[in-house]
Amino acid sequence: MQPIIEYGIAFIVSLQSIGDWLIVPMRFFSYLGTENFFFLVLPLIYWCIDAALGLRVGFILVTSSIVNYVGKLLFVGPRPYWVSSHVRMFWPEITFGMPSGHAQHAVGTWGIIAAYAKRTWVWAMAIAVIFLIGFSRIYLGTHFPHDVVFGWLIGSVILWAFTRFWEPVSGWVRTKTLNHQIFIAFIVSLMFVVIGLGVTGFRSAYQIPTTWIDNAILANAQEPDPINANDIFTPAGTFFGLAVGAAWIMSIGGYQASGPIEKRALRYVIGLIGVLILWMGLGAILPRGDGFIFYTLRFIRYTLVGWWVAGGAPWVFMRLKLAERGISSI
Repeated sequence: MQPIIEYGIAFIVSLQSIGDWLIVPMRFFSYLGTENFFFLVLPLIYWCIDAALGLRVGFILVTSSIVNYVGKLLFVGPRPYWVSSHVRMFWPEITFGMPSGHAQHAVGTWGIIAAYAKRTWVWAMAIAVIFLIGFSRIYLGTHFPHDVVFGWLIGSVILWAFTRFWEPVSGWVRTKTLNHQIFIAFIVSLMFVVIGLGVTGFRSAYQIPTTWIDNAILANAQEPDPINANDIFTPAGTFFGLAVGAAWIMSIGGYQASGPIEKRALRYVIGLIGVLILWMGLGAILPRGDGFIFYTLRFIRYTLVGWWVAGGAPWVFMRLKLAERGISSI
């Protein structure tokens, strides 16, 4: 593994020598793979473009997040600037590096959009964005090339699984009653938590090399804190909320994202206010830390966010006559 790391360092240093003019555009493309970006775009797709596509994007993202968390703890790969002071750090991270979450999530989310659209130009755009997000992570000194490649590979497997099994699985779930659907969603989210906590416990005794910590501090970055169970409860809670919200809204007649552009814009503004209140507002109020109470509060917070996106906000839109009921191919 050491030769691969040494090659990666040399490649990154060479890449960064191109010049600092790339920092801003690379940060932009890297932002396209962040939680903040997806919390802005997912509601836009679900509320204003296509509810069925939005739900697919949401589910593939939370699934990819769990898989990535597990992968990082299994491989315990360092960040480039943790290993070498020659690598300049333009985007700090505190988690392990392999596989790249940005690269992995990009394949899943942009790939599912392209697969759903079934348009050549959408595929071309998706491939370009996927590549640029991965490339940006290397240039910014946040990932080795092999982190990104491995993220692309895992993301491709997840994308294949979703395109292959979404219809039969979602069709089976729709045959169940609302209570059964909620129970199934809770069991799946609980499985996410159990798997994540299991891997966290497996790595709990791991000691981060002091050289990694020293180099991170030298680069003016945060001290590495890669074993954090909070990263399990965020996607698990979001999954549960999305699933419950979608099941509930379908049980009362469904939701259609179509409509005049002014109504779609108003939906997004109203809905986004709700997202910000639940996501950032509760995030500022609720206590944070490690332990059962804190993890439970985080799970509830993200469950509320997911429920609002998939169920609560659409219900409000229909009450305000900003959207119509209708069965979407969720």
